[in-house]
Amino acid sequence: MAPNDLVSLEEMAAARERMSNAVHRTPLLSSRTAAQVLEASTGVRVAGGRVHFKAEHLQKTGSFKPRGMVSKVACLSDAERRRGIISFSAGNAAQGYAYAGAVLGVPVTVVMPEHAVPAKVAACLGYGAKVVLEGHVMGEVVAATERIREAENLVFCHPFDDRAVIAGYGSVALELLEDLPNADVVIVGVGGGGLISGVAGFVKQRQPEIRVFGVEPEGSDAMSRGLEAGRPVEIVPHSVADGLNAPFTGELSLAMTRRYVDGLFRVSEGTILAGVRFGFERMKQVLEPAGAAALGALLTGRIPVRDGETVCVILSGGNLDLSRIGEFLAAADPLPA
Repeated sequence: MAPNDLVSLEEMAAARERMSNAVHRTPLLSSRTAAQVLEASTGVRVAGGRVHFKAEHLQKTGSFKPRGMVSKVACLSDAERRRGIISFSAGNAAQGYAYAGAVLGVPVTVVMPEHAVPAKVAACLGYGAKVVLEGHVMGEVVAATERIREAENLVFCHPFDDRAVIAGYGSVALELLEDLPNADVVIVGVGGGGLISGVAGFVKQRQPEIRVFGVEPEGSDAMSRGLEAGRPVEIVPHSVADGLNAPFTGELSLAMTRRYVDGLFRVSEGTILAGVRFGFERMKQVLEPAGAAALGALLTGRIPVRDGETVCVILSGGNLDLSRIGEFLAAADPLPA
């Protein structure tokens, strides 16, 4: 894919304008304790003795997703809006489209796996979406989505591999650099690749010296496998981080990651849950596993941060399955005191 085919800064700025009234400008948090744990793990001392966090878990619906979904739905024609839209998701993108439909008056159907987090299903229903629970793995969910789309003549809206969606996600980085213009490192969790495509695409086109790293679960690494193969690869994802369980990455997100991301790191379930536990115990922030994967990777020394760098982690989601808190905390890898 040629550079001119990738999502531009201009597209990202336009997306911010069309969805700005429907989403929060999320705060930039920081933690001295996170910097101390990082130093204990790696010996690295970050700038100012603090790690910074873009708090997308405080976004509408509890994740970054509405930025992309409102951006996408706002681009549809009147005829497409009347037909209604359909998408698939493990949960957060479903909530994003349900919210976008509620805000913009568009009927929404979301297809989710049968084991989807009940709170995420309830949130979709609360926003007025029709929810179909079908399939045990995401490949089955995708197949069900296509069957329903054809039968009901709905407009398919992709959960991550779409120009308007990725442009909306770029607004995360736009705000981040407005609040932290001296950033040296940005760390992002990776599922299908929409968020890291938007974040890295904006960062590298605006301040190319900043390094952007992605974090994937070991059992849900569609992006890494796609980069290795040179094309999207279908997988059967399995991770406690359900929000990162994408069955594949797309052509556009793969191309943008290849061009703009400095490195991808696969991490264990224990590392991901260490991020959940640290957020809960030390930052007093409720993070779901997908939203804490980048944090866990940083604190356990998986990200190549250098002395004196200003580091920002994107906390991408906070829709934690409350019934599993004890399980998650018990399974977390220990961090240095």
